[in-house]
Parts: sequence; C-alpha cells; structure tokens
Amino acid sequence: MRRLLAAPGFARLWVSAFFGETAEWMLQVALPVYLFVRTGSAVTTALSIVLGLLPAVLLSPVAGIVADRWDRRVVLAAVCAGQALVVLPLLASSALPVPAVYAVMAAQAGLASVFEPARSALVPELVGVEDVTPANGLMSVNSSVARLAGGWAGGALLGWGGLDRVIVGYLVALAAAGLLLAFPFRRAAVRKTAPDRTAWLAGVRDLAGKRLRATSASALLTSLAQGMFLGLFVVFVLDILRGSEADAGLLRGVQAIGGLAAGFAVATLARRVAPVLLQGWGLVAAGLLSMAIWNLPGATTVLGVYVGLFMAVGAPAVVAGAGLLSHVQAETGPDRAGRVLSTVYALMAAGTAAGSLLAGALVAVTGPTVLLNVQASLHVSAGLVVLGWGKGRSRRSRTRKVVTVDECRLSSPPATST
Repeated sequence: MRRLLAAPGFARLWVSAFFGETAEWMLQVALPVYLFVRTGSAVTTALSIVLGLLPAVLLSPVAGIVADRWDRRVVLAAVCAGQALVVLPLLASSALPVPAVYAVMAAQAGLASVFEPARSALVPELVGVEDVTPANGLMSVNSSVARLAGGWAGGALLGWGGLDRVIVGYLVALAAAGLLLAFPFRRAAVRKTAPDRTAWLAGVRDLAGKRLRATSASALLTSLAQGMFLGLFVVFVLDILRGSEADAGLLRGVQAIGGLAAGFAVATLARRVAPVLLQGWGLVAAGLLSMAIWNLPGATTVLGVYVGLFMAVGAPAVVAGAGLLSHVQAETGPDRAGRVLSTVYALMAAGTAAGSLLAGALVAVTGPTVLLNVQASLHVSAGLVVLGWGKGRSRRSRTRKVVTVDECRLSSPPATST
C-alpha cells in the first residue's frame, strides 16, 4: 500500500479521485431528494435517475474510444471542466422547471460516462497490471471517504440552504479534482492502438467471452438491484422511517465507514484472494444484510440502528466492487481497457435505469418493502452466479494441471538414483 502511494502519478490520481467522488456524491444524494420533496412522486424520482443514466448507455461507444485514443489524464481534466459548466443553471434551481433539472442530470451523466472508463483504465497504466487489485482497494478507500463526506454534505446542505448551497460545494470539490489533474503523470510506456469506429464492438466481444461472461451477468443483476435501491431509498427513509433529508444523506454516507475497513483490507490482503471470489462473496453478504435492513422497520425505526446497519453493508459492497473492477482490468490489456470498461459501465447504467423504472412503476402496487426484498435477492443471485463460475474455472484449472503432470511422467525418462 505504501509503495503504491509513493508513486507520484497514482497518489495524485488517488487524491483527485477523492475530490471528484465527493462532488459526485453530493449531487447523487441531493438531487433525488430535492425532486422527491418538490414533486412528492416516487415516479418522478425514478425518472430523474433514468434520465441521468441513459446518456451513459448511448455514449458508451464514444467513451471507450476516447479513453483508449487520447491521454487519459487530459480526458479527466476536460470532463471536470465540463461538469462544472453544465451544473451552473442549478444555482437558480428555484426558478428552474423540473425538466431543466433533468437536462442537467443527463448532461452530468454524459460527461461521467467518459470519466469513469478513462480513470479506471488509467490505474493499471500507472501501477502495472500486477498491482491493480491493491490499487483498486486504495481507490475504494477514497470512494468510501468521499461517500461519507459527499453524502452527508449533500443532504445537510440541501436541508440547510437549498440546492444552490449544494452546487457551490460541488463546484469547490470539482475544482480541487481538476487542479490535481492539470500536470502530466509519470507512467509506464503503454502502446495504444488507434481505435476505429468499430472498436467498441471489441469490448462487447470481450464481455461476452468465456473469461468475462459470468462477470457481465453478475454486473447486470447487481445494477438492476442498484437501480431499484436508488428509486426506493428516498421512499424508505422519508416514508417508512419518517426521516428527513439530512437523515437520507447520513444513511447514504455512513456506508463509507464500513467501506473504509474493507478498502484497506483489499489493498493489503487482496493478492491472496481471486477477484471473482471478492466479487461473489461480497455480493452475497451485501444482499443478506440489505434484506435484514428492509425488514427491520416492523420492529424499530430508531435511526441509530439503521446507521449501524448501513455502515455494515458498506464493507461487502466495496469488496464486491473492487473484485469486479480488478477482474475486468486483469483480463484486458492496456490498449483496450477503456472500451471494455466503458461497455461494463454502459451495461450497468442500462441495468440501473431498468431497475429504477421497475421500482417506480411497481411501488404503488406492491409497496416498497416487497421491491426492496427483491432488490436484496438480486444481489445474492449476482454473487452466486460469479461464485459458480469461479468454482467451475478453478476445477478446470486443477484438471489441466493434473493432465500436464501425468503427460510429463509418461514422456520423461525414469529418474536415476544418486
């Protein structure tokens, strides 16, 4: 871990990621709550989430090519500047109609669709493929702290001063992230191909191949669950727990505390565990904990109990995310990492949008608790898919080793005694 942070390029990307993700979490928490309070409609909130995800799906081919063709640091800095510009209309949110808020969310999502694959592809370029899992663990630590800071700040600033205060905080954090990306990184020389208009299809083929097929299916199930969560979380906090906007921000943020411990563990110990096992068992644990949370309000709605449970569920979620990212990075080369990762993010954005729409359409019919239990079950199913694939691959690997040893015995001359 210390060796990774001693690398100037990775350390600067690491700190920049903290500020960028803090800014992102401020908006992710504040905007759905703002729209729910303003409109009183879970359907409106779900629609806002979908419109915020759709550009990531549509722009995935462009995002992958951009991440593989141009300097990824420059791409990240340009995206930060673009995000700052498109969010400025929200400073006058009280005068904006709801469709204008949707438009800003869509523009933010479009820029983020370029940012995420470029940043994830830059990590192995800075540290080497052999260190991607501990590096992702350190990035997860950052994500956890940013989630805690940004989630709390988004909810608190919204309740205290309205959406314009949230936007001011967002711009300050985003400016810090952009400044850290202003100067070139030291990195290993990486040969990049010049992708053409069909290059994105190579990423699709990689995800559909044997090495990543189960990981892709698991990512889709996970994103469906995440979409349902995004559409129902505000309803759960404000209607079921009878909490406030600040409580929503607190509960989204405290997941970072459990994620901190998990991120450090991944950064220091993950070399001993296969990424698919991290992903699989992390998803199973996250699903079971989520199921406990959604069914507890019948016994208690004391906020402190849920603070503890949301802290706990943050740990397996971070482990699963680091496992997914590390496996995809390890199975792809630096020259095509951007297009493969952009395809992963597009797949997950589409699944999240579908899950959010499903939750928004059915919540009035089934009630939120039923759908939240489905959401938890999807996490467990996603983990079992990966674990089943990993077990089969491990068995095939052991079989190949036995065959190789037996063949050597048959073809080699008898050993002589000394």
